[in-house]
Amino acid sequence: MQHERIHLKDHFPFLGEDGRDPVLAAYLPYNMVEMKRENQKRPCVIICPGGGYVFCSEREAEPIALRFIPEGFNVFILYYSVAPHRFPAQIREVAAVMELIYQNADQWNCNTSKIAVLGFSAGGHLAAHYSTSFDCPEVREVFPDSKSVNASVLCYPVITADPAYAHLGSFNALLGVTDRTKEQIDRFSCDRNVRPTTPPAFLWHTAEDTCVPVANTLLYAKALADKKVPFEVHIYPYGAHGLATCDEETKDDVTPAVTHAAAWLPAVMKWLKIMGFHL
Repeated sequence: MQHERIHLKDHFPFLGEDGRDPVLAAYLPYNMVEMKRENQKRPCVIICPGGGYVFCSEREAEPIALRFIPEGFNVFILYYSVAPHRFPAQIREVAAVMELIYQNADQWNCNTSKIAVLGFSAGGHLAAHYSTSFDCPEVREVFPDSKSVNASVLCYPVITADPAYAHLGSFNALLGVTDRTKEQIDRFSCDRNVRPTTPPAFLWHTAEDTCVPVANTLLYAKALADKKVPFEVHIYPYGAHGLATCDEETKDDVTPAVTHAAAWLPAVMKWLKIMGFHL
């Protein structure tokens, strides 16, 4: 397997402005010539770890990547810019990853028609934000041909900027303000920006989450339903925020309730195959 750490500013210098240094970790399994698969194109997943737009969680990065590689995926972990760096840095960095995948599709054996973005918590907001706003003016200013993903996987995501349900810290870090206008709330609430062309989504959350209320997932699911966009949603009854793989690899106090939520991983693999993400 080829493993690369790519500094996005080396390819897109403007992404290094103001001291930013977003990094892409690429995990690229080799095709097996022995089985005459040397020209095989693999589906791809871009992982956006959580961390409240303040840091990128290690627990929601490589441990997740290692679950997707055996399923035949090329995996890309985006360690995106966090506070004090603000919007639009993060959404532009996702667009940059898409550009690199397209540019290197032959070398990396990427199927560019099967690219999913997967995010946890604030990374879930970034994944949903890109899914609904990949062609927003701030992205198109630097990537005039910015490309949509084909599916999103949103894990206990931050979705709404509505103070009634929002994880306010994420938006404070993303925008650099603590008081937001109605226009900002509408713009950064991903559920309010769903279109009929928004990619299908898989969502999961726990009802017990007191950090990012489950209403975030439900709002996005309703928006998808209203626009007739395919989706699958799983709400598990128990478990605190940030469960990641729901096992000892990423959590210290694994209870039967937490183990129950681990069903999200086999469920998302099945869903992605239904959506056409297979070799």
